[in-house]
Amino acid sequence: MELAQVRLLVTDFAACYRFYADVLGLKPQSGAKDGPYEKFSPATGSAGIALQDRSMMAQVLGELGGTVTGHRSLVVLRVDDLDTYCEQIVSRGATLLHGPSPMTDRMRVAHLKDPEGNLVELQQWLMLRG
Repeated sequence: MELAQVRLLVTDFAACYRFYADVLGLKPQSGAKDGPYEKFSPATGSAGIALQDRSMMAQVLGELGGTVTGHRSLVVLRVDDLDTYCEQIVSRGATLLHGPSPMTDRMRVAHLKDPEGNLVELQQWLMLRG
């Protein structure tokens, strides 16, 4: 089994597209800025993040309507230099909720939210698992 992607169900597709492409700097697969689907890939690694228009998925499943409450996801992205990356994304419009700060003796993290309120964790590994 292989993880293909993490897919976020969003209501404001265009705002989320801009956040993942322009603010976080992930590469869009097709450039479908208006949706209803787009996959984003980091510069390194094999996993990706995909946005799916929530109303489209609601039609497919016959549910998911109404207002989403609470945190339903956490997207985790690993970066080489957390401080520099955080400076870059803040200059492009991101608002950090927490960090950069140590989470364990092996990694530092920072947290922010995308335009839909999905939590994003940025990680910098200080030591690899042995």
